[in-house]
Amino acid sequence: MKKSEIKVEVTLDDHRVPQRINWSAADQNQIDQEAKAMLLSFFDAKKRETLKIDLWTKDMQVSEMDRFFYETLRSMADTYFRATSNQKLAREMQQFIQYFGEETELLPKKS
Repeated sequence: MKKSEIKVEVTLDDHRVPQRINWSAADQNQIDQEAKAMLLSFFDAKKRETLKIDLWTKDMQVSEMDRFFYETLRSMADTYFRATSNQKLAREMQQFIQYFGEETELLPKKS
């Protein structure tokens, strides 16, 4: 059985606020890639709950966070559909994502 490792390194300031986030995934030829934010979730099968780590650097702008969430929500809706084949809920998620994109001015508002 093959194993793969993803490494995340977070540099904190004196107040434990993230200054830098770097990650590496050797299998993907991604070495020491810098990021401004990350969302990491694990589903604990025994406890049946989600464990998560949400971090962003202090220099991340609101407009960047808006785009990060817009793209993350789009990806989550796609993943949800692929995993469940629940077209109705995936479509409703996409409608909210469209609304989110319009409200954050990432997308032009539909008339």
